Amino acid sequence: MNTYLGVWKKYVVFHGRAGRTEYWTFTLINYAVFFVLSGLASATESNALGAVGMIFLAAQILPGLAVTVRRFHDTDRSGWFILIGLVPILGALVLLFFMLVRGTQGENRFGPPPDGRTMTPVTQRHPTA
Repeated sequence: MNTYLGVWKKYVVFHGRAGRTEYWTFTLINYAVFFVLSGLASATESNALGAVGMIFLAAQILPGLAVTVRRFHDTDRSGWFILIGLVPILGALVLLFFMLVRGTQGENRFGPPPDGRTMTPVTQRHPTA
């Protein structure tokens, strides 16, 4: 839950890096909340619940963009790669791929790793007896 709330606290922070966990936690919880609100609005035929769902959807646009840009930064790509999503179908698939790939190890041009990942020397990864 702290990971999800952390993205809301960085509402419009477009610098730095966001790991896969931060991005996917925020994204999946938002989808779940929106679908629950939409389902309840549809089942109860409540305009108020539909309005709440639309307000929630609008409110999460900026933090969603910010965490996506920070996720691109974690893979050492410019945030402008988000514009790939404007290409119908193929753009969404490319964005999905970029959001799934592992971030760069250690510090990159966008700053230190979001979760303390550091580059481990080869000798420490496979110690010999």
